[in-house]
Amino acid sequence: TMKVTTLMLGPIATNCYVVEPGDGSCIVLDISEEIGKLTAYLEANALTVSAILLTHGHYDHIGGVARIQKAYQAPVYVHAADAAMLTSEKESMATWLANQPFDPVTKFQTIQDGETISIGSLSFHVLHTPGHTSGSVCYQCEDVLFSGDTLFRLSRGRTDFPGGSDADMLQSLKRLYDLPGDYTVYPGHNEATTLQYERNHNPNMRGFR
Repeated sequence: TMKVTTLMLGPIATNCYVVEPGDGSCIVLDISEEIGKLTAYLEANALTVSAILLTHGHYDHIGGVARIQKAYQAPVYVHAADAAMLTSEKESMATWLANQPFDPVTKFQTIQDGETISIGSLSFHVLHTPGHTSGSVCYQCEDVLFSGDTLFRLSRGRTDFPGGSDADMLQSLKRLYDLPGDYTVYPGHNEATTLQYERNHNPNMRGFR
């Protein structure tokens, strides 16, 4: 079974997730500019990063990616619609969020809805869930859903940034609501939850019940 570790990084407490299939490698999802906790964890557990998956392109989720990518030569995956953010201070909102010089990610692979990223023994299924940004995605792996800034515990991502859309967000939340079965949900901020709990209690899903 895979192990998921949550590391809260950076000034706005972004969740960085380290997913370990149990073979000494790991997949890291979203990396804020403050990578100290992450590098310490990787070193303490003798882990090699085999891939970096991004839920979207905002600076608080990508600020430390270039440094980790360089250290481990790991491929970076991002939805095509958010790819421009990886090299743009303005589009990633680094000008507004950054405490450190912007470190662009120039090597990445773009993904689309419905794709599966297979890394070792794990498969991450890409669900394009625009709303917070036009290229926001959730990753489903086994019984886990990494929801980025789309779905939070009892809340949802904000839609008032460039590329955000209330109508898209509603459709994306409906899509998650309609997924068969239950999942442990690991969001981009705040604590983990389950999809069934959110179906039952999240005010943003009230209209789907």
